[in-house]
Amino acid sequence: MFLGTGVTSVRSTGDTIEPQKRIAGYADEHPDLCPRIYLASPLIDGDPAFHKDVGLAITKAEQVPKFVEEMQQAGVTTLKMYVGTKREIGQQVIAEGHRRGLIVTGHLGFYSAQDAVADGIDCLEHIWSVLDYVIPRGETRTTCKFDNPRAQELIADIKKRGVAVDPTLVVFRNMVLLGDQQEFLEHPDNARVPERMKEGWHRLLKERQFPPESAELRLEEFRNYQKLTGVLYRAGVTILAGTDAPEPLVPPGPSMHQELELLVESGLPPAAAINSATINNARILKQDKNLGSIETGKLADLVLLRKDPLKDIRNTRSISKVIRAGRVLEPDEILQAVPTN
Repeated sequence: MFLGTGVTSVRSTGDTIEPQKRIAGYADEHPDLCPRIYLASPLIDGDPAFHKDVGLAITKAEQVPKFVEEMQQAGVTTLKMYVGTKREIGQQVIAEGHRRGLIVTGHLGFYSAQDAVADGIDCLEHIWSVLDYVIPRGETRTTCKFDNPRAQELIADIKKRGVAVDPTLVVFRNMVLLGDQQEFLEHPDNARVPERMKEGWHRLLKERQFPPESAELRLEEFRNYQKLTGVLYRAGVTILAGTDAPEPLVPPGPSMHQELELLVESGLPPAAAINSATINNARILKQDKNLGSIETGKLADLVLLRKDPLKDIRNTRSISKVIRAGRVLEPDEILQAVPTN
């Protein structure tokens, strides 16, 4: 689904190593069906880890060097910190990761954005990893304005230190906040998703509480996420295009086009939104010498479109051909290989 909808590379942001390596190996063996895959560490977390299946509790600084060495040997490009990580561990992860040439990103919780940015983190995952650290006392994610001193100081520091932000707006809209809305439950992009994945989606959605009377307030909260994304862009912060697929109602591949549309709605010009999905994403992986733009000497991963996305960002969906490692592929033929069950 990724490659058939024009996504030629995927950045994993947290999983156990062996499944990632098996999937990446399959992708390498099937470049006519799959994107390139860049591996990440398990979610570095406190004890107990929030996600027991893909999280790893690291609570002592002396654990970090060996762990980072193991990740580098496993072929990981990115170290991902999660909500339970404390600052003293985060500092060590950043220092050891950078010493070994790895990228360090985080979905933050105990470790504040102010501290993580000061300590040299490369990327902040999800708009929450900015928003949750700029809310004045008495305000909420819905009511917070971004002209307050705390917000202005953090945004300026993010820009100054070259930290990228990956808002992943689509997962908040489709699953976290509005997963009870028919337009997302029955979105045409979900049609090709295998039945097993849909069943998993519905199980997870049933666990969430979506009071119908709060629908408008939830939509207002999401719009505030978009406002902050626009503020970050206008401040000169590097924006990445990410989706958190395959979370519920976030289909692998098509959700990238949804994310681009949401970025444009948030105030990014179409060209900037496209950059967020191409050269900016390549740079955060240190792959901009190989990927992210069309230049002599780079790997031939690209899509050919029938319509101009600079006129309408929805035209990124008008895919004529997908080119992966120099192979010219038909998107419909790739998508026919997606299992139905």
